Amino acid sequence: MNKLMKQTIKHSIRKVSLVLLASSMAFSAWAISLDQAKQQGLVGEMPNGYLGVVVASSEVSSLVAMVNKKRKDIYLNLARKNKITMQQVTKLAGEKSISKTQSGHLIKNYAGQWVKK
Repeated sequence: MNKLMKQTIKHSIRKVSLVLLASSMAFSAWAISLDQAKQQGLVGEMPNGYLGVVVASSEVSSLVAMVNKKRKDIYLNLARKNKITMQQVTKLAGEKSISKTQSGHLIKNYAGQWVKK
């Protein structure tokens, strides 16, 4: 390989690396946090202990799925540890999460409607 070709390859690798770095930074800048989603009314707490989508988008749905998976894992461990059912755990978790929800954030009432707390 000649010197010019090696320099061209190195230059191309640097460009690709910079593009990948920039795109990953842009993605993280656009990624929404749970607190932001709650403040913007995009998600809310539900009586079953899980987070619900109020305003659907792929980003919000991904966030809710991730949070709910973590919650489910915690609930399963609590149910096993305390020898109670998942239904009991999720009911208690729902009551607790709704009681801890900040004023102005959304919760789903037992009629299935999203309301501001």
